Amino acid sequence: MKHIAAYLLLVLGGNESPSAEDVQKALSSVGVEVDDSVLSKLIADLDGKSLSELLEEGSGLLAKFGGGGGGGGGGGNEEDAPVAEEKVEEKPEEEEVDMGGGIDMFGGDEGGGDGY
Repeated sequence: MKHIAAYLLLVLGGNESPSAEDVQKALSSVGVEVDDSVLSKLIADLDGKSLSELLEEGSGLLAKFGGGGGGGGGGGNEEDAPVAEEKVEEKPEEEEVDMGGGIDMFGGDEGGGDGY
């Protein structure tokens, strides 16, 4: 993943076709160790492809997985599913209690403390 990220950053930075040496230089500049075999395979797989082509190809693969989240029903018939009725209970408004001014948690001028 680090190799792909460095490759994409180089492309976004203006290098339309980064070489293995470019990716290795970028990763080593931030102290990341490079796996030469992984990097070589990556560069071979991406050779001659533009970023927009790669992104389009990748989004096509993601579309196969579907999206969204939700619900996993039990596979039953929707007509058989019970319908839950939502009841909204109104709560009576609570009265506000006037505490007669501010409360000093630390004792304030009432003593019992060192005045801090």
